[in-house]
Amino acid sequence: MPRTAFIFPGQGSQYPGMGRELAARFAAARKVFDAADTALGFSLSRLCFEGPAEQLQLTANTQPAVLAVSVAAAEVLREHGIAPDYVAGHSLGEYSALVSAEAIRLADAVRLVHKRGQYMQEAVPVGQGAMAAVLGMEPERVAEVCREAAQGEVVEPANINSPGQIVIAGTAAAVQRALALAKERGARRAIRLNVSAPFHCSLMKPAQERLSADLEALEIADPRVPLINNADAQAVRSAAGVRDGLKRQVTAPVRWEPSMRALRREGVELFIEVGPGKVLSGLMKQIDGAARCLHVEDWASLQEVLEAIKAADSGLESLSSAGSS
Repeated sequence: MPRTAFIFPGQGSQYPGMGRELAARFAAARKVFDAADTALGFSLSRLCFEGPAEQLQLTANTQPAVLAVSVAAAEVLREHGIAPDYVAGHSLGEYSALVSAEAIRLADAVRLVHKRGQYMQEAVPVGQGAMAAVLGMEPERVAEVCREAAQGEVVEPANINSPGQIVIAGTAAAVQRALALAKERGARRAIRLNVSAPFHCSLMKPAQERLSADLEALEIADPRVPLINNADAQAVRSAAGVRDGLKRQVTAPVRWEPSMRALRREGVELFIEVGPGKVLSGLMKQIDGAARCLHVEDWASLQEVLEAIKAADSGLESLSSAGSS
């Protein structure tokens, strides 16, 4: 196998029905969902498999749900002999990555991200915060727009996702001013996002403080494979580094594009998006079109990955033409 990274999606990738097929076909996946249900004391699996969508979209439910589906998919891959050389995850996905790397136990992770979702939702009253995507503008220029639009309030880069795709977060009024200014300065598009809170900005400080206390009490091991973390876009190999990065992640921007470029510098050729949706696969095409990217979320996508790897091993055809997303 080429040098491989598992990349794990974050909030926004959820949908009713996710994980159901993997759980029906594979005992390893069922075991993950059973453990998550037990840890939380309610049927997270039923919420994943059946919805309703409005309950699944509540932040406190979304976070453990996406984590459980992602970890279940990773376990199925592992059962088929596919393991990563590196892991990374987008925001919430960093926790899925750390479970896969055996740095955090599954039960601890689902309980923690359930609380993380509550803390983040409660940090800013509904309606007072906002997030928006700015397309077609360099990060430095987006940061400048945010500084000018703040006017004593908060608006900051929150996700550095790909070339020309930056998400900003802050108070609703400041975000609106930043959108107008970005359009004036030549942004291709500047659109407000339908989210429940302004994640990954300094308004999340109350959530960071609450989560930091939980992280201090959490048992964390050195990851079995290196994690490229959100806060620094650098390889983390120690439990202390994991804990520190997770604390800072709440208010720091998600440095996704730099993280993917760091993995490429480490020699990663194959990226497998592990969990619901193909958002990260799409971003990877924008970041580096030469990178090979697959995804696993159900039986069909798993078959594509297995066939692609078999073809690469046998030399019959290239990964880029077999099952790429």
